[in-house]
Amino acid sequence: MVRQGFKTVREGLEASFPLRLYHKAKRHFWDPQGIDFSVDKESFAAMGGAQRRAFLHLASLFLAGEEAVTLDLLPLVQVIAREGRLEEEMFLTTFLLDEAKHVEFFHVLTHEVAQGGDLEGFHGESYRRIFYEELHRAMNRLLQDPSPEAQVEAAVTYNVIVEGVLAETGYHAYRRAAEVVGERGLGLPGTLEGVGYVQRDESRHIAYGLYLLSRHLAQDPSLWGVLERRMDQLLPLALGVVQEIFAAYPEGFPLELEVGEFVGYAVDQFQKRYRRLQLARGQGLQEIERIALEAEG
Repeated sequence: MVRQGFKTVREGLEASFPLRLYHKAKRHFWDPQGIDFSVDKESFAAMGGAQRRAFLHLASLFLAGEEAVTLDLLPLVQVIAREGRLEEEMFLTTFLLDEAKHVEFFHVLTHEVAQGGDLEGFHGESYRRIFYEELHRAMNRLLQDPSPEAQVEAAVTYNVIVEGVLAETGYHAYRRAAEVVGERGLGLPGTLEGVGYVQRDESRHIAYGLYLLSRHLAQDPSLWGVLERRMDQLLPLALGVVQEIFAAYPEGFPLELEVGEFVGYAVDQFQKRYRRLQLARGQGLQEIERIALEAEG
């Protein structure tokens, strides 16, 4: 098999939503090695053992999760490349680099700043189901099955549940926990700076995932059934991850956070994405492109 030509020579790049995300990723480049953790190191050293353990617990979920999404993204990149969607593939190259930087950031935070050891024991049953099984299975299915159905299941798992529900809830937890220790004179400026960068990156990833899902729904509204079934399968596991964190501390979470707040936050994130995708069933491709561009600014 040989190529029949190249899009850039014939018509150039399309000024599309994925290309805008690509340009945003370039503008917002950051380097984990450029973050100053000196204050954070002093704060972690001054924390009580229970508080430090709770921070490491949260960080361990991010660290393994970022490793998982870095390892499992490539099949989607390959599918998009085989479909000849050049602008989407260009964005996905930045997406993969982002995930690698997130691994680096949380590695530095857990192993160098907070002096954590083996953190795998923090991973509960629901967490393992999502990150050890469901994410890996859905993404790697694309290697043999690039169908729209498989792409929808992969994007729901990766972009809606892992990034749009769990990661967003995790950022909220980090900020709330930093407020608590801040009231006791312990600052975490490097941690919050890095979490802010990670969240900004993930906002682009979520936006792309919603765009991908909306594109498929516009082309085939019957895929809504596939999307809804996958959401129904994974939402209980996502809420289970949140509940497992708090269940590990029967005498109360050391950072004074309450499980109800974070279950509610996770549900809100899920419903926000669900409503956005519901609208896509009645939209055409041009309308989806327009709405995505307007939403991103």
